[in-house]
Amino acid sequence: MNKPILVYRGKYVESTHNIHIAVVNKEGRLLYSYGNPNRMTFPRSSMKPFQAIPLLETGAADTYSYSNAEIAIACASHAGESFHRETILQLLERLGIKEDHLQCGTHTPWNLTSYKELLRNGGDVTPVYSNCSGKHTGMLATAIHMKEDIANYREVEHPHQQRILEAIEEICDFPKEKINLSVDGCGVPVHQLPLYHVALGYARLASPDSIKSEKRIKIVKRIRDSMMEFPEMVGGTSRFDTDLMNAYQGRIVSKAGAEAVQCMGLVKEGIGIAIKVEDGGTRAVNVAAMEVLSQLGYKEEGIFTDLEKYVHTPVLNARKEKIGEIRANFNLERAYQLKNNDTKE
Repeated sequence: MNKPILVYRGKYVESTHNIHIAVVNKEGRLLYSYGNPNRMTFPRSSMKPFQAIPLLETGAADTYSYSNAEIAIACASHAGESFHRETILQLLERLGIKEDHLQCGTHTPWNLTSYKELLRNGGDVTPVYSNCSGKHTGMLATAIHMKEDIANYREVEHPHQQRILEAIEEICDFPKEKINLSVDGCGVPVHQLPLYHVALGYARLASPDSIKSEKRIKIVKRIRDSMMEFPEMVGGTSRFDTDLMNAYQGRIVSKAGAEAVQCMGLVKEGIGIAIKVEDGGTRAVNVAAMEVLSQLGYKEEGIFTDLEKYVHTPVLNARKEKIGEIRANFNLERAYQLKNNDTKE
């Protein structure tokens, strides 16, 4: 049986990864798939654009004068670079709260330059270094605007988390009572739903016109456009989402999620793509994403050359020498949607 992602050491296959893919248009038609397009999946941080909807819908973003860059960081899994941290701190100041109001916890920032600078200065990581600090700031902004308790803003019973659940229900077209809930790495609710419905959500993020509410259409468009206008806020230096959105200049909106999830929306076509690597192996997910784009006709030589490290991710030894690479080895399968969302060739 062929394995869709191959990890080579020299000319020999050392490891493999299985993947699941759903490619869906904004009308809800499953166009292509690989593996199980209905796999129940926690999209993790790929849901952040949808979690940001209440920030705008309640009027909180206007009350606190959110710029498009600040909307982008509300959707971010940022690398903890100085411009990320400064943006969060400025927002917290406008909200009239302190950094310790953020309940996202702490972790080593993904940008090693920032981390080394922190260590040289004798500092320690604080909540603004968390990749989720922008999302949490947006949640606090909304709760403050709505005059709700901010001590428990991350609990699933909080009105703000219920607003998020309702937004996901509509944009992904999946009943909220069927969405399985657990806890994300940053402590807020995380939502599990079929990969097909995640891809549908990204199709509507890419092209929101099929959303019922005119107000929500405008809000989702602003979220999408903010992410594409300020991709450095969504990820950071040498991050896949940032590099991809920079390369495609308003044609693709992209957001990664933990445990090897990658979601993308093709703006002109209104197509959503959701990818899950079965074993959570993050090294495989970007290679899979670039192969999907290639098979969907998005392979442009100049762009793929610039993004080569994602097309064929190098395997490096401790001397930073390339001693292998990760390659895609799959073909998307044409599919048609049945009433129960199963697929049949």
